[in-house]
Amino acid sequence: MYHLLTDSAIDLPYQTLIDNHVDFVSMHVDINGQEYTDDLEHHFDLNHFYQQIANGVMPSTAQINIGQFVEFFKPYIEAKTPILYLGFSSGLSGTFNNAQQARKMLLAEHPDAQIYLVDSLAACCGEGLMLLDAIDKKAAGMKIDELAKWFTDNRLRYRQWFTVDDLNYLYHGGRVSRASATVGSLLHIKPVMDVDTDGHLRVVKKARSRRKSLEALAASTFETIENHENPRIIIATSHADDAAKIVRDHILSSIPNARILIEHIGPTIASHTGLGCVAVFSLGNEDRH
Repeated sequence: MYHLLTDSAIDLPYQTLIDNHVDFVSMHVDINGQEYTDDLEHHFDLNHFYQQIANGVMPSTAQINIGQFVEFFKPYIEAKTPILYLGFSSGLSGTFNNAQQARKMLLAEHPDAQIYLVDSLAACCGEGLMLLDAIDKKAAGMKIDELAKWFTDNRLRYRQWFTVDDLNYLYHGGRVSRASATVGSLLHIKPVMDVDTDGHLRVVKKARSRRKSLEALAASTFETIENHENPRIIIATSHADDAAKIVRDHILSSIPNARILIEHIGPTIASHTGLGCVAVFSLGNEDRH
């Protein structure tokens, strides 16, 4: 039997991974010169982190290095357990490339090891939604090579729509230009963004109010979702629960039987979005382009 692995950028609850026997490797966040481990709120105090952002702190993040991946994968390789690692988008971090380098190093020592890596080309609960689907497909009996191929072939169908309340954090993280952040803030523009085919962030719409940006998230999800009967949808937010519930209610008005989870955006992603981010993740009816 093979083992599913991932990283803490998925922003699912710690207990969900424990209950489904999924191990994860942690990203790290620097806050005022002190490094913290993003452990899916197992020990990390996310509410305190949100408060620090509210007080003006600009955190930074560090990618998972090659050595961490070697140590993460090694126990499974030595136990001759096949592994499939679903990783944070290579378009947003060098983390996945480091996982590839670690795989090469381990295969040099253990040439028969089965180490499958899938670049999710997703972030936050987009990656998380893929992991939940992977858990289901594994439980249904899909073999490890088939599962790796399915996600490689279908990863662009996972749709990721989000909006932020403060463009300065995206600017600080290098995701938007200074000019875009300044003009957007002055004009109270709320961007609606998604993730492109290379796993990079991009602006697809510009709303002139917070309310309209939230409505756009729900509308975009409805327009692109594959299953209109009872789809699994995740809404993630960084300290904007009321806004997340507004989006949820808009979606339920169009898809009453949708199975909607509302999750918190963890420190790795929230370091780049700031407070007030709301994101919606679903499986789409076609590849994003």
